Formats: sequence, C-alpha cells, structure tokens
Amino acid sequence: MMQEHMLGNMRDHLRALEEMLAALAKGDSGEAGRVAEERLGLSSLDNHGAAHMAKVMPPEMAAIGTQMHQAASRFVTIAADADLAEGNEGAKAVYGALADITAACNACHAGYRIR
Repeated sequence: MMQEHMLGNMRDHLRALEEMLAALAKGDSGEAGRVAEERLGLSSLDNHGAAHMAKVMPPEMAAIGTQMHQAASRFVTIAADADLAEGNEGAKAVYGALADITAACNACHAGYRIR
C-alpha cells in the first residue's frame, strides 16, 4: 500500500513536469508556475501525504524530497519573473529552475529503490 502511494506520487510528479513543459512551450509561465506549486511545491505536501510518507523513508531520502519541493516552489517565482528579464535571460533562469527540480528527482532515483 505505501509503495503504491509513493509510486503514485512520483508518477504524478512526472506528469506535473510534463504539464509545466507544455505550458512553457505555449508561453504560459503562469500556468507552469501554478502546476509547479500545486503539484510539486511546498503547497502540495498535504495533498501528497508527505508527513506520513517521510516517516517510512530514510532521512536522506526525505531530505532530497524536501529539496525537490523547495526547488518547485522557487520555480514559481523564477517563472513569474522570467517575463521581466531581458533577452533570453528569463528562459535560462526557468530552465535552470527546472533542472534544480529534476536534479533532486535524479538524486533520489540514483540512490533509492522502492521494494
């Protein structure tokens, strides 16, 4: 049961990243930010049962998860500010913020497996 819950959360995280990229491809940084916060950011923790999940994770795994949620919340501000940046600096910042999110995903998947 816990494994299914965790896998479901991670699959939803991946779908959220896909939706964020699709919104950015349409030039809708506001929608990308909304998805980031509601599905990945610190505001999403209750929806995903993060407090319950953290109890069964190794502390290092939980820390990586927290880093991912924090990175997603930072993405919201960066995406909102991107339209104000000159040239392609805003796009660079947005892609950097996305990389911060996926780096946390990769770090966790490189070190942990659900069994």
